Amino acid sequence: MKVTFLGTGTSSGVPMIACDCEVCQSSDRKDKRLRCSIIVETDIGNNIVVDIGPDFRQQMLKENVNDISAVLITHCHRDHTAGLDDIRAFNFKLKKDISIYTDRHTEDEIKQQFAYIFAKSPYPGLPKINLINFKDDPFTVEGDEIIPIKTLHHKLPVYGFRLGNFTYITDANYISDEAIQKIKGSKVFVINALRKDKHVSHFTLEEALEIIEKVEPEQAYLTHLSHQMGLHDEVSKELPPNVSIAYDGLQITI
Repeated sequence: MKVTFLGTGTSSGVPMIACDCEVCQSSDRKDKRLRCSIIVETDIGNNIVVDIGPDFRQQMLKENVNDISAVLITHCHRDHTAGLDDIRAFNFKLKKDISIYTDRHTEDEIKQQFAYIFAKSPYPGLPKINLINFKDDPFTVEGDEIIPIKTLHHKLPVYGFRLGNFTYITDANYISDEAIQKIKGSKVFVINALRKDKHVSHFTLEEALEIIEKVEPEQAYLTHLSHQMGLHDEVSKELPPNVSIAYDGLQITI
């Protein structure tokens, strides 16, 4: 299994021309973060994308992605769904509809956000998707088993996903003991860490490290970082040996 980090930032973590903070002005490419997303190339040859934010098209071009088997959506916020319209390029290239897996609440939000896709008489060229609901039980995507892991983003349920020995969590600030048990045994664990200061709906660096200690993975990566976290190289010096900061374009093999 190969995982590519398409984006490791947040809406507030995208470098801004007008921002004079050291992260936004950094020349290190590891400090240039697009919105949070990954693509997983599974052992049976599927390409499964997790989240399609507003940078989706740029990410696909940057990583030269020519095939998508399916998309998993963690939750309904626009920085994780706004790229849905650009699915049409894959419809055209692959000559097929793309399956989008969501929970029920996210499906309802997508139907509101992209109502034109679901019109009774859609015009030619619209994205062609199959919305498929999952719940809390494992499900299969093109032959690959996916274990959904329910977390909380303040009061909003957000789903992480486990594929084999890899688990991916984003936009969370609470993971139950039951969910921790689903993650345990993962060789590689990815978790969000927005910044060092307390936040109402995201794990801080300290809180993410506490969750990592509970999970005990061989290797952990931090993602969904804002520019308030600090420079990649400086923060990396503060981390335990088995924890790294993910960056856009990072590829790991599991």
